[in-house]
Amino acid sequence: MSLKRKDPPTSTPDAKKPKKNADLTSFFGPPKTTSKSAGGNSAAISSTSTNGGVVEDASPIKFDKDKWVANLTDEQRKLLKLEIDTLDPSWLAQLKDEVVSREFLDLKRFLQKEIDAGQKIYPPLEDVYSWSRHCPLHKVRVVILGQDPYHGHNQAHGLCFSVRPPTPAPPSLKNIYTAIKRDYPSFTPPAKNSGLLTPWADQGVLLLNTCLTVRAAQANSHANHGWEKFTQKVIDTVVKTRTRGVVFLAWGSPAQKRCDRISGAKHVVLKSVHPSPLSAHKGFFDCGHFKKANEWLESRYGAEGVIDWNLNVQKPIKAPDVQEPVKVTETQEKKPEEDGPVTELPEKKSDDGKEHKIVEQDEFAGEDDDDALAALDEVVKLEAEQDKKDT
Repeated sequence: MSLKRKDPPTSTPDAKKPKKNADLTSFFGPPKTTSKSAGGNSAAISSTSTNGGVVEDASPIKFDKDKWVANLTDEQRKLLKLEIDTLDPSWLAQLKDEVVSREFLDLKRFLQKEIDAGQKIYPPLEDVYSWSRHCPLHKVRVVILGQDPYHGHNQAHGLCFSVRPPTPAPPSLKNIYTAIKRDYPSFTPPAKNSGLLTPWADQGVLLLNTCLTVRAAQANSHANHGWEKFTQKVIDTVVKTRTRGVVFLAWGSPAQKRCDRISGAKHVVLKSVHPSPLSAHKGFFDCGHFKKANEWLESRYGAEGVIDWNLNVQKPIKAPDVQEPVKVTETQEKKPEEDGPVTELPEKKSDDGKEHKIVEQDEFAGEDDDDALAALDEVVKLEAEQDKKDT
């Protein structure tokens, strides 16, 4: 099978330019969407829509966004400003009850406290839901599950495993490239060691993290505050609405637990160890998931339904179907930034007691998942045993 899918669907990129993190209540202006995912402020999702020859299906639903917003309380509108303005209508139509739940509103209160306390949050706020805009619900054919967003400068931008240029691909993503190469020998990793995965998302690959935000330089700092319940709802929504079938790529035990409830003949779950350097050698490289996924998709959608895993495309950073730039408040300084969002590098104290900007971060601190942590524990245990023998 060829690595390249035939006649990939086209999309119109938006003109949005990322800015700095800001207050949740004043940062965003509402993006406009085309009829592919919404008509004006209403989303009408068809059960048999098409895009570039690919049949797209979801449970029929009509959603009047303006009416829904008008029925929110003042506090809800304030807390949910981010979701109202940046969550793609195809998703908001399905998640509207979840975002007004007590647990989710508590999550938003927590995030506002983080911002009020001066904490830097990654990804930049306008990118928290970029997965939804790059991959509207009616386009989803593959789901790849990650965990915590990268917590360093110019890394996370709302798609799991993906990083903004010029940040190079992190170790796990390099291992993913190796696995694709084994499935498709013609595959060539992207130029300049890029780690940008938007070409996959634009074709219908949902790149979803378990947690959607993290405090700068502090891995898992936003875990267990409510994101897990929300993203599980996202997964459940895909299972329920994408009746033509979806491939779930569950790498590592946490991702596999997320897929425990997926059963029946509609979908397929492909399981493997995580691509982390600490676990990939246990079977990830030869898992064959990329070719297996395409073979299954072709059986369901035809030749037009397979994914082109090639990433060597020109400037694939912007999501489709959003045509109005994100607006900023007067208190935010506007700076041009072609490669990614304007964020500040973390600081550290040197021997002279002064704080200095960290100019470059070559390593991605923190482990990818429980498999990697278990492998690290095993290494530590073996080293301790060896120390005992040496003494």
